[in-house]
Amino acid sequence: MSQAEETTLSQIAYSCYFARSREGEQFVPEHVLSYQISGTLYLNDGIREYVCKEGSFRFTKRNRLVKFNKQPPENGEFKSISIYLDQHTLRNFSLEFGYDAAAHQNGNAVLELRSDRLLTSYIDSLMPYQEFQPPTNQQLMLLKLKEAVLVLLQTNPEMKHILFDFSEPGKIDLEGFMQQNFHFNVQLKRFAYLTGRSLATFKRDFEKIFHISPSRWLLQRRLEAAHYLIKEKGKAPSEVYLETGFEDLSHFSFAFKKAYGVAPSRVA
Repeated sequence: MSQAEETTLSQIAYSCYFARSREGEQFVPEHVLSYQISGTLYLNDGIREYVCKEGSFRFTKRNRLVKFNKQPPENGEFKSISIYLDQHTLRNFSLEFGYDAAAHQNGNAVLELRSDRLLTSYIDSLMPYQEFQPPTNQQLMLLKLKEAVLVLLQTNPEMKHILFDFSEPGKIDLEGFMQQNFHFNVQLKRFAYLTGRSLATFKRDFEKIFHISPSRWLLQRRLEAAHYLIKEKGKAPSEVYLETGFEDLSHFSFAFKKAYGVAPSRVA
């Protein structure tokens, strides 16, 4: 594989990464079952950090905001495999096996699953498919997705309340949500969706609360947080820009200097 590469067959993805580290933002639109083959994955949902080491299983819930940091082992490769359980697949499963849609469940964005022989055997059965190319044997892939749900229910029966919760985000407190999640670098439509609003309603409600457009507020709030981390916590700009929701270091440095009259590297 190249320095950073992900291969996908249907909803099963193999990630392989060679460089020192890789960070990024992620909106999680569907449930994901993952296994860490090698290296370490650090996940942060804005409330807590999750450390996923070699040999660990995790389940990431849909409609969540999560930051990630992939760390390959020394002189090795970061490798993981992820199974995306989309709503269509889960609805069909619920009809076939008689599972009713559960009430909405909150809780942690990431569940750390206990290692189990069934889970391990399932992951082992997927390894040969990383050599396939779509649309080879699509029906077999669909069977493997169904098997993933069956294995999850066998090893973690309580997960039926998560897997078969088909509700969409309801209208929530916009101000509280934005103050908690401004540092996630996602599009406004994602913030709108997660607060239970259309994009137009989100913008209208936002300006009623903050008396400023969402884009301008996000820039100001991220810059304030970055300035605090650099000045008061002694962090480097190269650490801070991703942590506070900026896409790249050059854009962050330009915006910071424009706002404070000094480059972030020169803050006393």
